[in-house]
Amino acid sequence: MTLIQKVCRKLRRTIIAVRTKQHLRHIGVRLGVNITYYGTPIISCAPKSVISIGDNVVLCSESEATALGVNHPVVLRTLLPGAEIIIGSDVGISGGSICAAARVEIGAGSMLGANVTISDTDFHPVQHPARRYAPLSQAQHTPVTIGRNVFLGTGTIVLKGVSIGDNAVIGAGSVVTKDIPANSIAAGNPCRVLGVEQQ
Repeated sequence: MTLIQKVCRKLRRTIIAVRTKQHLRHIGVRLGVNITYYGTPIISCAPKSVISIGDNVVLCSESEATALGVNHPVVLRTLLPGAEIIIGSDVGISGGSICAAARVEIGAGSMLGANVTISDTDFHPVQHPARRYAPLSQAQHTPVTIGRNVFLGTGTIVLKGVSIGDNAVIGAGSVVTKDIPANSIAAGNPCRVLGVEQQ
């Protein structure tokens, strides 16, 4: 990469960061300090909902900034009034999607590998024909809690009602449907505990 290309990339990232920060403040997102934006995330807030992003968070929405690349920009969406997305300090998210109809909380120091999906809702009722036409408010919603210093491998899906304890590691491509204890190493579809991290 030439010097001119490096300067242009740095300038582009600076412009994106300034523009993104202004937009997020305008829509009411609570922002910590020293947030890094690689590319432009997609962030939207339902009325009377909360999105809070802690200090030193990295939101990676462009493939050139991460080894595996990303399938899409970071997506953070509160879907209903009163919903909350709380992201602690020093969290890294690469092309992840987080949707909350109730509450999703990610503890400080956690890392979300490329293209992780977290949702606290079924989005649709199970019963036919309601699942096609019923509003989101009629679906099941249960909060999700990701502890501190958790690592979610690339492509992991975390479903409603799950709690993942501090320091847990979830293997790539896992589908997490039940709670995972702290300090666990877990993987699979459905995700299950394989061992315990040695302290």
